[in-house]
Amino acid sequence: MILGKCPYCENGQIEVRKKEINGKKVELYACSNAKWYSEDGELFELTPDATCDFKIWQNSLRKYGKYLKQREVRALLNGEDVVVTFHSKKYKDKVSYQKYITLSQEYGVSVLWDIDTE
Repeated sequence: MILGKCPYCENGQIEVRKKEINGKKVELYACSNAKWYSEDGELFELTPDATCDFKIWQNSLRKYGKYLKQREVRALLNGEDVVVTFHSKKYKDKVSYQKYITLSQEYGVSVLWDIDTE
């Protein structure tokens, strides 16, 4: 499935790739020009013929209690503002808060901590 045009190369498309990491199924949203291989199923490296390295792991925001959805990635690729809800525990209470996310060539997505969503 194609989610949109790659924001970092001329002719790449962001595709959904199913991967298994530590026995858990997760999606990788990667440029069609980014070719990956793994010797152990956990560490993925670019092949020598890859011309782009852009990727977003579905679980990249897991530490904030958030798994990215395909529609959120599609919205980011279309230049739309995307607000996500994070969950954490603080002093035994569950806390939810919202933050904007943006595309990042190095990390896939980045959280905009200094921008208020209200």
